[in-house]
Amino acid sequence: MIEIMSFAYETVFRALGGRERWLAAGQTLFRRDDPVASIHAVLAGEMRLVRHRDDGGVLVLQRARAGALLAEASLFAKRYHCDAIAGGPARVLAVGREAFRRRLAGDADLAAGFAATLAREVQAARLHAELLAMRTVAERLEGWLAWHDGALPAKGGWRDLAAEIGVTPEALYREIARRRTGA
Repeated sequence: MIEIMSFAYETVFRALGGRERWLAAGQTLFRRDDPVASIHAVLAGEMRLVRHRDDGGVLVLQRARAGALLAEASLFAKRYHCDAIAGGPARVLAVGREAFRRRLAGDADLAAGFAATLAREVQAARLHAELLAMRTVAERLEGWLAWHDGALPAKGGWRDLAAEIGVTPEALYREIARRRTGA
């Protein structure tokens, strides 16, 4: 994310008594409808905000990596709107929601940095919504590639990519194969 995380959020979280937690791949940090008691910063690894669809699929709403806040909009919610699951081994730093809100209210620089973080997340969410509005797997993959400098993740990350663009893994694999064969 931005340098304000390494500079300000971690420092502030620690000053407010932040607690570190290690998570194993696939471990859940919080679930949809849990009360919001803490705000989390990702220190290492990757955390994913996911929504489970009625058809059994999973939609990835956010992939927060080291240096990012996780579910930052929850600062102003009573309950989480999705699940937070470790995408691999991860380490997070949690601070009480109310303590962070009080600190934001009294620190104009921190508040401006937080507003900038929220603005970037809104931009990313709009790009994600645009991808999901595309009709075909080919269009969604093309849009994702344009957003990520044309590079596919390693083969082990294709299932995650499928969830991120809202298609089945099989449909994504077929589209990648079609592109490779030029069909």
